[in-house]
Amino acid sequence: MPKLKTIVLHIFDDTITLVLDDKGGGTICSTLRTATCANIFVDSLESLVLAHACAGVDVQAQAYVQGIEDAYTACANHCLG
Repeated sequence: MPKLKTIVLHIFDDTITLVLDDKGGGTICSTLRTATCANIFVDSLESLVLAHACAGVDVQAQAYVQGIEDAYTACANHCLG
């Protein structure tokens, strides 16, 4: 049975939850959904975060989380602004 590691990132008032296995795979879910336009972006952002986590990038680093927040804000401003 694979070992699982759970990582929870706090992005503003939302969360991204990653569950990684010891074989290089994982799953992701989040509460980032907003408007339809932003949902396409959020799907892409979630895929990128999951891929980075599976590759061993420290997605919990403050600079990484800040980058995710900045990207999310930029998209929300573009889609909702």
